[in-house]
Amino acid sequence: MRSTAVRRTALAASAAALALLATACGGSSDDGDKAGDGKAEAGSTTQAAEALTAAELEKAALAQSDVKNGKVTEAAKTDDIAQDQVKPEKAECRPLVFAQTGIAAGDPAATVKRSWTEEPKKPAGDDVSEEALDSAFDLDKVLVTLASYEDGGAEAVLKDVNAAMSACADGFAYTGAGVKTRIDKVAADKAPAGADEAVAMTMTVTGEEGDKFPVKVAVTRKGSTVASFAVINLAAAATGKDFAFPMEIADAQLAKLG
Repeated sequence: MRSTAVRRTALAASAAALALLATACGGSSDDGDKAGDGKAEAGSTTQAAEALTAAELEKAALAQSDVKNGKVTEAAKTDDIAQDQVKPEKAECRPLVFAQTGIAAGDPAATVKRSWTEEPKKPAGDDVSEEALDSAFDLDKVLVTLASYEDGGAEAVLKDVNAAMSACADGFAYTGAGVKTRIDKVAADKAPAGADEAVAMTMTVTGEEGDKFPVKVAVTRKGSTVASFAVINLAAAATGKDFAFPMEIADAQLAKLG
């Protein structure tokens, strides 16, 4: 079991990660950020599907009535950052940086973001033990990013994410919103069901004091829309232990996309 001081350090590192997870895509991008060549793979339906408008994405976005616990909110506009404000040390890892920070990749026609925070677990009685404190922090925070694309752009995003997972499995570093983050490794994880395409991963983040903790990321496609999920668990950030991706949130969001 880690000492309280180390656990507090890890929580501070998780707060920085949460700040990045709460950011949304700004209005600028460059040609180098566009995913793939825009061509849909054989057997897909993205070419025939029109990109959803901003209004349609708003209607399809996760809402409070869609979840059984926790709170759904809109991402704060003041926390939005643009693609060019996130700088990966290795260009090939850019798709993973965008997915982990909730930035829509490529050139989306429209984007919408939601944040879900799990209901905190209350300690039993007057229990103030370290285990009870860990349990109280055992809650997930998810940033959901919806982005619609024209001309096979959604498929290209998934293609680039898959390629980046292979190229960046041994880790990478990036700077975003003035914070430098080091990802120690990227490992494939169980992807959500109910999508045309889906990929999931666990990124191991290294904090300033060398503490390591997991962050979960999933990128999915339904037709011409990409839904990405970036998840952090506060208890996992403090202890370094793994945690389960909240599939119920991905299931609820994907169901609303039809």
